[in-house]
Amino acid sequence: MGSLTPELAAELSAMFGPRFSAAAAPREAHGRSETHFPLTPPEAVIWPETTAEVAALVRACAAARCPVVGWGAGTSLEGHALAVRGGVCVDFTRMDRVLAVNAEDMDAQVQPGITREALNTELRATGLFFPVDPGANASIGGMAATRASGTTAVRYGTMRDAVMGLEVVLADGRVIRTGSRARKSSAGYDLTGLFVGSEGTLGLITELTLRLRGQPPAVSAAVCAFESIDGAVAAVIETIQMGVPMARIEFVDAATAMAVNARSGADFPPLPHLLLEFHGTEAGVAEQAEMAGAIMAEHGAQGFRWSARAEDRAKLWKMRHEAYWAIVGSRPGAQAIVTDVCVPLSRLAEAVAETQADIAAGPIPGPILGHVGDGNFHAVLLIDPESSAEREAAKALAGRMAERALRLGGTVTGEHGVGMGKLDHMAAEHGAGWDVMGQIKAALDPDNLFNPGKVVRQG
Repeated sequence: MGSLTPELAAELSAMFGPRFSAAAAPREAHGRSETHFPLTPPEAVIWPETTAEVAALVRACAAARCPVVGWGAGTSLEGHALAVRGGVCVDFTRMDRVLAVNAEDMDAQVQPGITREALNTELRATGLFFPVDPGANASIGGMAATRASGTTAVRYGTMRDAVMGLEVVLADGRVIRTGSRARKSSAGYDLTGLFVGSEGTLGLITELTLRLRGQPPAVSAAVCAFESIDGAVAAVIETIQMGVPMARIEFVDAATAMAVNARSGADFPPLPHLLLEFHGTEAGVAEQAEMAGAIMAEHGAQGFRWSARAEDRAKLWKMRHEAYWAIVGSRPGAQAIVTDVCVPLSRLAEAVAETQADIAAGPIPGPILGHVGDGNFHAVLLIDPESSAEREAAKALAGRMAERALRLGGTVTGEHGVGMGKLDHMAAEHGAGWDVMGQIKAALDPDNLFNPGKVVRQG
């Protein structure tokens, strides 16, 4: 594989002018990860503004066999966007427009660099919203590339459900469109589904068609504590089985609750908690909350607090979205190794209990939180960045979490994705299917141009 030769750098500089940079500052800014991965700067950064420009730069890089790595908001957690084999970083922040909103059909076409918060601001006057909420203000293109989900997946699904079609630049510079604005299709292979979750290893997404939802006329939220995770999970299972249309069902363990208290001045007791949200009409959300509260009480919930006030709801979810930073702050100077797994809901209590015991027996703290409504939870393993022993202990813990998830019928990652961090577990989860992924990669990107070193086994 090649790299950014002086000839290629000159060609790209002539093509993009000041929107091409090999300076140290932008390279370093695009070489950082949200978690523990070391600084890995690309050789240059490019800011395209059109699909035609993306296609042109890909053709130029392909001719020189120079790696190309896409960049959205840089919020991924498994080193997805790090240029581990050099090459250029394609930053999509200038491709951030809403191209069309089709209110009657409840869909929109957008460029990949728009963030989910900016998109929902644009949609506010239409009565529609984009529901996928991973917590971070991620770019829509990055969310599609990693098949993101988050707190609202229990009701609205993940990016797999939200993306109807794509425009993608392939490794030879061809531009293809996948999917359509129709609500269903039986026309051939699901290429949209192939690129959603491919983490930039098969092509660069330059446009997305998204399914939107109607803004609920009323929203309310609630929080309650439990003596154990078993009671909380049993309550969630019954709530879902009873058909209560929950919009969010989030879990935080006692350690996370205490960290949130310290950061936000909350008053959570030192117990596991469920954080709930309901969408619907005013009467509907009140009825949903009443039903959920009764079910929670049957399973030992304490202090069920419900509110329809927007300020109370905003405060609750602000605390939840900032829980990661609260946890990191609970051990000053610590670095986080963040991992996630997802198991069938019936095995969630078992998975969390075993993980908590595993962490308690080790040398490092690891608060747990997650999306209990779909069996997905995260551990934030806090290490001394100067301690190789703690780093290895955290990686071993994360490895055991992955093995446990597979043993219980789950997956090694419910939403963080593979990147570099989960590569070692792909064979165990997929078997020969991982080889098939590699064959697809080789067919679409024979020179291993796009985001090499991620997702699949490569030379």
